Amino acid sequence: MQWIFTRRKLLILATLLLNVIHTAKCDITVSENDLTVQIDSSAKFNLLVRNNTQTTPFPIHFEIQHTDIVRVKPSSVTINTTGDSSIEITVEAIGAGHSEVAANATATIYDQNAFVRVTVYKVSGLDIFSEVIGWIYFVAWSISFYPQIYINFRRKSVVGLNFDFLALNIVGFVLYSVFNLGLYFIPEIEDEYFIRYPRGLNPVQVNDIVFAVHAAAATVFTIGQCFFYERADQRVSLTARGILGIFGLFLFISIILAGTDVIHWLDFLYYCSYVKLAITLIKYVPQAYMNYKRKSTVGWSIGNIFLDFTGGMLSMLQMIVNSYNYDDWVSIFGDPTKFGLGLFSVVFDIFFIIQHYVLYRHSNYEQK
Repeated sequence: MQWIFTRRKLLILATLLLNVIHTAKCDITVSENDLTVQIDSSAKFNLLVRNNTQTTPFPIHFEIQHTDIVRVKPSSVTINTTGDSSIEITVEAIGAGHSEVAANATATIYDQNAFVRVTVYKVSGLDIFSEVIGWIYFVAWSISFYPQIYINFRRKSVVGLNFDFLALNIVGFVLYSVFNLGLYFIPEIEDEYFIRYPRGLNPVQVNDIVFAVHAAAATVFTIGQCFFYERADQRVSLTARGILGIFGLFLFISIILAGTDVIHWLDFLYYCSYVKLAITLIKYVPQAYMNYKRKSTVGWSIGNIFLDFTGGMLSMLQMIVNSYNYDDWVSIFGDPTKFGLGLFSVVFDIFFIIQHYVLYRHSNYEQK
């Protein structure tokens, strides 16, 4: 009987606890998750409390990631009423950079999605300048494929265009397209991304998809020209086939692991992007070596190089402008992958320009 009585008391206590938890629950969100403010200025957002059933007042404090970048007024609020509330919060920008402002409530249980990413810039004109630079290098990179297509068409020959470069390029752009399309269009993968980075933004934008798919299509068209125009004895080398075979085996194993739930499909997309980065590092080497062996750049479009050089220089310039405007130099020196790849491509472009205009400028090499 004592055991039954104790069990009943436990059930009653559990029921009361569940009721308390239920009554203490509310939703805390904000009117917007992103604010962009000029330094020494301010912006506002609303703190939204929905479905509050807690009868006793409770405070909400604001936690600031970088107190040298932003200030929040008021720094805390007290929720005194049940139901819905909306409180205006002011964010003051005191230093350039990026900072998060998150609400921290002391209620027993609450659903919280209350954070604001604040970006503080120094000069508004630089923001516009950066956007213009971005569109210019996007256009330059997008049309950089066409000079090579045109020169192939004019010569009715692809002699001088290295097939290893084409093979590496098409694999790289296809993988880049897979990464962008998967992360942008597949809800399950996007959900996984936000589970890992709940306060992040999807890194893939529409222009990334357009560029990747267009680059893959233009490369496929160029490869198609190789089947119709004169190509002499050119073919994909055993070295390039071996490298692509290693990449293919790596991705095949990754697909199996993703299909058997050992890794997530998001991980597979990241692996695709890593292979793309590796290809970007090595894809120009075969063409540069071929030019050296032939002592000629005939058949290799210098227009492609100038456009690629323009895109790479402007891409790095945009990163430098943004780093200054947002006081965010860590994006270059703390994570140098993107900047390093742009610099690497520009170095190769300069080398190709030297080959074309200095080393082999008098070469009239042309296979008939």
